[in-house]
Amino acid sequence: MATPSTPYAATLSIDYPDRNLNRLSSFFRLIIVIPIFIILALLIGASTGNNETRNAGWDNQSIATGMVILPTLLMILFRQKYPKWWFDWNLALSRFSARVSAYLLLMRDEYPSTDEEQAVHLDLVYPDAKTLNRWLPLIKWLLAIPHFIVLIFLVVAAVACVIIAWFAILFTGRYPKGLFDFVLGVSRWSLRVEAYALLMLTDQYPPFALT
Repeated sequence: MATPSTPYAATLSIDYPDRNLNRLSSFFRLIIVIPIFIILALLIGASTGNNETRNAGWDNQSIATGMVILPTLLMILFRQKYPKWWFDWNLALSRFSARVSAYLLLMRDEYPSTDEEQAVHLDLVYPDAKTLNRWLPLIKWLLAIPHFIVLIFLVVAAVACVIIAWFAILFTGRYPKGLFDFVLGVSRWSLRVEAYALLMLTDQYPPFALT
């Protein structure tokens, strides 16, 4: 779990597979990942279309993430509260999504678990809503636009790294460490922006950094 010394509200690390990866499963990764991806998509669909938000007049909570975002924004704005069970859902879904992403990006070859941590370590710090600026969530998405722009280019570069790593795994069985660290850094950067702009866990502006 994150501690008070944690430099940011969202942390992500993935154990580097310092061993030969499964070439066969790597070759067919886009096909093998489909079953667990369908489960993830169903969870996202279930959360974005649940009865509670529909009855409240909201048809979705976020843009294709499944996270409880819009209700949280309203709760912080009007009550300065962050319901713990909403946070717990966001944390669990973030961890599951990270495991699926790590598998899809060839960073691990264990099939993603729906509940076990495995080699993907993601943590979010539960915020004290009383210390959050109640008006800032209204413009955090705007303040995060520079990050979104940079991330577009970083994601393109990360995809290129994954393609190179795919060939490297097929020929050598290994994921080049430099490529692994870069893809992990992009994932970590994206998570911090999500924690700031969408999950509203902190008012601390996310750093422009891969580490």
